[in-house]
Amino acid sequence: MKIIIGQGSCGIASGAKKAEAEFKRLIDENNLNVAVSITGCIGSCYLEPIVDIIDNDGCLTRYVHMTSDKVEAVVNSHLIGNKPVSEYLIPESGREFLEKQTRIALKNCGIINPEDINDYIAAGGYQAVKKALLEMDGDMICKEIEKSGLRGRGGGGFPTGKKWIQVRSQQEPVKYIVCNGDEGDPGAFMDRSVMEGDPHKMLEGMIIAGIATGAQVGYIYVRAEYPLAVHRLQVAISQAEEAGYLGNNILGTNFSFQIRINLGAGAFVCGEGSALTASIEGNRGMPRVKPPRTVEQGLFGKPTVLNNVETFAHVPYIITHGAKGYRQFGIEKSPGTKAFALTGNVNNTGLIEVPMGTTLRTVIFEIGGGVKNGKAFKSVQIGGPSGGCLTEKHLDLSLDFDSLTKAGAMIGSGGLVVMDDSTCMVGIAKYFMNFTEHESCGKCVPCREGTHVMNEILEDIVNGRGTVEQIDMLQELADTITKTALCGLGKTAASPVVSTIREFKDEYLAHVVDKHCPTGSCPGLRQIVIIPEKCRGCSKCQMVCPVNAISGKRKEPYVIDVAKCVKCKMCLDSCNFDAIVEN
Repeated sequence: MKIIIGQGSCGIASGAKKAEAEFKRLIDENNLNVAVSITGCIGSCYLEPIVDIIDNDGCLTRYVHMTSDKVEAVVNSHLIGNKPVSEYLIPESGREFLEKQTRIALKNCGIINPEDINDYIAAGGYQAVKKALLEMDGDMICKEIEKSGLRGRGGGGFPTGKKWIQVRSQQEPVKYIVCNGDEGDPGAFMDRSVMEGDPHKMLEGMIIAGIATGAQVGYIYVRAEYPLAVHRLQVAISQAEEAGYLGNNILGTNFSFQIRINLGAGAFVCGEGSALTASIEGNRGMPRVKPPRTVEQGLFGKPTVLNNVETFAHVPYIITHGAKGYRQFGIEKSPGTKAFALTGNVNNTGLIEVPMGTTLRTVIFEIGGGVKNGKAFKSVQIGGPSGGCLTEKHLDLSLDFDSLTKAGAMIGSGGLVVMDDSTCMVGIAKYFMNFTEHESCGKCVPCREGTHVMNEILEDIVNGRGTVEQIDMLQELADTITKTALCGLGKTAASPVVSTIREFKDEYLAHVVDKHCPTGSCPGLRQIVIIPEKCRGCSKCQMVCPVNAISGKRKEPYVIDVAKCVKCKMCLDSCNFDAIVEN
């Protein structure tokens, strides 16, 4: 019998380490012949800690929310009494969450031990490297990747095969493979989960890229805020070197490949290719003017393949099953699958992977289980700070690169933040613009100054100081930034504002004309009012008001002049009859 405990970042944060320690303690106390192992996140983050028990016949029982206080009951009933504890078992919705997905990049996450290369090899790992080295050459590999239609999963959607062919064609003998693990979008954790749950798959993709292009050195750029991912990458690299899949003369051939880890300091702009390579070189992470492109002069001025974690994780499948096998998933112009981080006001939050072309309705209402607390769906922010908001009319929109671009949004790295009808869309725009302003590298004026001014305008609007003219100014600034910013991140910085104005202009007008937030979410627009039915006319509120905003006669309901009110709340604190409220 074997126990497997989910220990991605989400599982550990939910108490998986304590559960593991309790299982081991009780197994030792009872002299049970049960092995305890770990795995990464299977994607059902809302059910963590997750514990799988596999009996001697290979049957799996999955427990959820398995905190340390529940372990003893499982040990006594299941491990000793051979009777599962039904109240802790995964619910039907949890099984459907996984069953309705199609996994390539995430296939092994939550299944294998990410710190044991033998688990990866047993799952078919490194077979693609063997095939690439012993049965194919660089041209064949590049053409197979090109035929597969694989597009970069980091946001831009550039054809991966085309990029590899361009690097291979360069005459420069020194080339580099760079993996972008600098996942900076708020609410996005796809790459982190791959690095924590199946690091060898990403390494295998990088090695194949090296074989295809003639590069012999690879760099993984990962933010230092991902300590678990960094640790497991270090373990994986060491094990791959020991097993002969990395280092000199891989598998007895003339091909050698080294992989190094470079820690980033968490700058959002370092997700942009030229800023990322500048950071690896030891310089400040700032984008540069192009051309030359990274494929011509990238890291240390040499031709460079730059793809993100998820893109490399698709490569072994393509080499093993061929382009035709890969194209059975997805749609013609966007083949394969895509991982999304599903968060926000949705019942089943976590990491999912679905074929390209799947609709938002399927993702949110079938896999995600619908909006929390039975509330109405309002919008979904897709693509993080570079993306846009989609509404109910977009629920049947195909999730692929081209369809989303036409709708004024983008896949980005794959963040999906679901919002219900209590969400203020002006506030959402303000949140993302504040993030973008603070993450701007400051190199170009449009992004540095434009995002600052847009953020100031939004600050005015959510605090009741906005005007109709400022809405027009936001759109003009957005247009200027999009057309003139230096890098892709700057060019898309205004997207959340543009999309929310396009889809929810009535909310903007309510903020600037009526000085009212329809959802009551903006503190600066909340009004303090007196409920006539509860007011006793004691005049206590009038006496404490510092700006004389309250008027009336004793023993009759008093009234607050909202134009004069400064929202100091002294009246609210003074009322003994709960007659004054903020709404």
